[in-house]
Formats: sequence, structure tokens, C-alpha cells
Amino acid sequence: MNALFLTATTALAPMLWGSTYLVTTQYLPENAPFTAALIRTLPAGLILLLWHIRDGWPPRFLQLVLLGALNIGVFQALLFVAAYRLPGGLAAIVGALQPLIILGLNSLTLRRLPPRHLLFLAALALIGMTLMIGMTEGLPDPLGLAAAFAGTASMATGVWLTRRWQLPLSTGTLTGWQLTLGGLMLLPFAGWAEWPMPWPTPSAWAGYAYLTFGGALVAYLLWFRGVHRLPSVAVVALGLLSPITATALGWGVLGQALSPSALSGMVLTLFCVVLLQTPGLIGRRRRIKQHMTRTPGH
Repeated sequence: MNALFLTATTALAPMLWGSTYLVTTQYLPENAPFTAALIRTLPAGLILLLWHIRDGWPPRFLQLVLLGALNIGVFQALLFVAAYRLPGGLAAIVGALQPLIILGLNSLTLRRLPPRHLLFLAALALIGMTLMIGMTEGLPDPLGLAAAFAGTASMATGVWLTRRWQLPLSTGTLTGWQLTLGGLMLLPFAGWAEWPMPWPTPSAWAGYAYLTFGGALVAYLLWFRGVHRLPSVAVVALGLLSPITATALGWGVLGQALSPSALSGMVLTLFCVVLLQTPGLIGRRRRIKQHMTRTPGH
């Protein structure tokens, strides 16, 4: 698969996630983050497992359970807590820490410092996202901010382990199991904390449907395909497109103010995201070229 096409399609996933904040605040019932996360993940996971039912029981199931918790269960719950308690742009700004977390995990594993240019770009992206905080007013909600930080650490660790373990599963099966397991983890929390709930309005049903099919089924299929084939730092850097999308939608749809500093932060972050993709694109081109050179007849 063409490296540029793979990167572009993987980038669609965080852009879909960036719309979560708009849908959550405008269409979903208030104070029901676990239910929203449950409805988003479990139906999509079951649909994928039914589609790939012939694959049977997966190997290394305990590792799959941990990935389901980090990538889906814990992350989704914290995502919706942050979405309910923070403005759309700020709720995802903390995600700019993900490249630095990945670099730190790689450093611990390899027992050497990460490349300086990657550290510089990751730090520069964090500065760019920080500039976007200027669009918000007042102090952020402490619980919402804590949820955003914890969710960021969970997702970064899940991506890192997914790339490191390389479970012998198809993308559809891997995605289906993680969404299903993560959704089942959310089930008791939703039932204990938020049920019974009023019957959803038609607009709420539409919002849930969008999150299930667009924000989970399609987005996670694209995301985990990219996680398997792109460098971890490049993948999580694409995740920064989520807050940029949320901010753009907040400005274009909800009429939220966008200051010059916020706009400059968006441009700076996009610049860093593009540069953080370069090693992955170059690396794939080199491997393809080497393969063609070694193959008889080329």
C-alpha cells in the first residue's frame, strides 16, 4: 500500500474523533459519558466480530484484553468525561503529549535517548497546542483536565503496545475484539452510575449512530491499520488532528472565538504533524526500494 495513502487514511480517524466533542455537547443527553462511550464501542465491536466470525478465538487473549482496556475501555470513558467537562478544543489539547509519551516508552525499551529532532518536533507540537488554549475563558475544570491527561496516557500506551506486540490478527478482528472488550468494561460503570436514563430523543439516536459507525467502526479500522504499519510516533502525531478538528468545528459550527494565537498554534501543530510523518514515509519507500532491488527481474 502506498505510504502516503496509508498516512492520509489513518489521519481520517482522529478527524472523526475530533467531531466527537461537537456531537456530544450538541446532541447527546447530559451527564452520561459512560453510556455514550458504551453505545459508541460495543455495537461496532460486535458488528466486526460477526463479520469476522470465521477467524475463531484469538491467540494471546490476555494481551488483547489489556489492549482493549488501554485503547478503548479506559480511554473512551475518560474521553467522554473530558468532553462533557471541557470546551471542545481544550478537551483534546492534552493529546499533544502522546508523541512525547511514545518517545519516552521507546527510550526506556531501547535504553537510549530518542532522536533530538523528534523530541524537538514533539515539544514544538505541544507548544502549538498550548497556544490554542487562548481560545478558552476561565480556569479549566480540574476533573475534566485530569480525565484528559489520563486518557492521553492510556491511548499512547495502548498504541505503543499494539505496535510492539503485533498480534497475529487481521485488522478487522483486532479492532472488533478491542471494541467489544472495551465496551464490556464500560457496561457496569454505565449501569451503576447513569441508568436508568430518559428515552433518547431522535437527535440523540442520530448522534449515537454517528459515533458508533463513524467514530468507532470506520475510525478504528483505519486507525489500527495505521498502527500496525506506521511508526508509533507518526501515528500518535496524527492524533493531534483531533483537537484541531474539534477547534475548527467549534469555530465554524458553534461560533466559538478563535484568537490569533489559537490560529497560529493550529498552523504550528499542523506543521509538526507533517514533519513527524516524514521518517515513516521515507522508511517505507526505502524498504520498498530495497525489496525491488533484491527481487530477481527488477
